[in-house]
Amino acid sequence: MFQQDQEIFNILLDAVSEGVLVVDTNQNIMETNSALETIFGYKNKELIGQPLQVLIPHRYHENHGSHFAGFMKNRERRQMGKGRDLYGVRKDGTNFSIEIGLNPFEVYGHTYVMALVIDISERKKQEIQIYELNARLEEKVANRTKVLNNTLSELKVANKHLKTENVKRIEAEEETKKALKKEIELNELKTKFLSLVSHEFKTPLTGILTSAMLLGKYQLTEQQEKRDKHLKTITDKVQYLNNILNDFLSVEKLETGKVNYNFSEFKLSKIVNEVVYNCNMLLKEGQQIKYPENVDDISLFQDEKIIELALSNLVHNAIKYSPENTIIHLKVNQSGGITTLIVKDEGMGIPEKDQKNIFNRYFRAGNALLTQGTGIGLNIVKSHLENLQGSIEFESKEGKGTEVTIKVPNKAIL
Repeated sequence: MFQQDQEIFNILLDAVSEGVLVVDTNQNIMETNSALETIFGYKNKELIGQPLQVLIPHRYHENHGSHFAGFMKNRERRQMGKGRDLYGVRKDGTNFSIEIGLNPFEVYGHTYVMALVIDISERKKQEIQIYELNARLEEKVANRTKVLNNTLSELKVANKHLKTENVKRIEAEEETKKALKKEIELNELKTKFLSLVSHEFKTPLTGILTSAMLLGKYQLTEQQEKRDKHLKTITDKVQYLNNILNDFLSVEKLETGKVNYNFSEFKLSKIVNEVVYNCNMLLKEGQQIKYPENVDDISLFQDEKIIELALSNLVHNAIKYSPENTIIHLKVNQSGGITTLIVKDEGMGIPEKDQKNIFNRYFRAGNALLTQGTGIGLNIVKSHLENLQGSIEFESKEGKGTEVTIKVPNKAIL
C-alpha cells in the first residue's frame, strides 16, 4: 500500500509544472520533482540530501540563514521576494531570476517547508523589453502630441475667424482623448486579467499539491476518511480550474464570433431538473432550492446548452453568495412569445455603487472579493443571451439579496 501511495505521490509531484522543493528544518533537501531538477540543471534525485544553499547564489549565503530562521518562527504561507528580485544558481554556476512561494507543513511531528519555484528569466527579459517599448512609445506619443499641438496652434492662428475650422479642431481633440482613454482601459483590463490568472490558478494548484503530498502519508485503513477528504479537495479544485478554462474559451469564442448555436425544441423542465440536481451537491448547510411550480408544460425552441449555462450560472451564484439556512427561489413563466426565468436569493446582495459594472468582464463587487470567482460568468451569460435576442437584468440590495431575471424568445430567430 505504501509503495502504491508513493507512486501516486511521485506522479502527481512530477505533473506539476512549477519546480517543487521540500526541505527540513536543517535546510536539507528532502524531495524534488523533475521540473525543479530541470530548472536548476540537475539529474534525477541528484539534489536529495544536499543543503539548500547549493541552489542559492553565494552572495546571499550570509543572510539566508537569518531569513530562514525568521520564516520558521512565524510559519505562515507567503510569497518570497516582495519588493525585490530573487535569484537561484544552476548546477553550472549561472544565476537566474526566480519566483518562490513557501508553504510550511508538519508530518508525523516533523516540520517541513515546501517551496514552489518558477523560472521567470524569460518574463524578466520580456518586462525589460516592454519597459523599453513603452519608453519608445511614450516618446513617440510625446513627439506626436507636440506635432499635434503645433498643428492645432497653427490652425488656431490661421483660422482664428473661421468657426468651421474651430469645430474641426475641437472634434480632433475629443477623438484624441477618447483614443487615450480607450488605451488606458485596455491596459487596465490586461493587468486585471494577468492578476486573475495568477491568483485563480496558483491557489488551487497549491491546494492540489499539498493534498497530494499529504495523501501519501495516510496509509492505515482507519485513515480512509482523511484520504477521502484530500481526494475531494483535489477533485473540487481540478473541477474549479476546468470551469475557469471553459470560461476563458467562451470569452475567446464570443470575441471572435466563432460561437455556433444549436437550436432545438425541448422541455424547460429538463434543464431545470439538471441544474437543480447538480447544484444540490453544492448547497451549504440548511440551504434549499425552491423548485418552480409551473415548469412541466413549458417548451421552447432555443439553444438548450446556452439556456442551461445561463440558469446554472445564476443558481451557482445564488448558492455561493448566500449564507447557510436560506432559500433560493426559482420561478418560470411563458407569455407573449417570451420565456422568463427568475432566480432570487437571500444573500449578501450587490452594493449600489457596483451595480452598474456587474456585467463587465473580470469585475467583482466590493463585498465579494474574498469569495472565489473570476468575474467572467455574468459577462458570458449576457453576451450569449443578447446573441439569442434575449436579455438579463437584476434587482439587488446589499445585505438583503438579489433577484436576476432572464428573458428569451420562445422561438429562436434563425
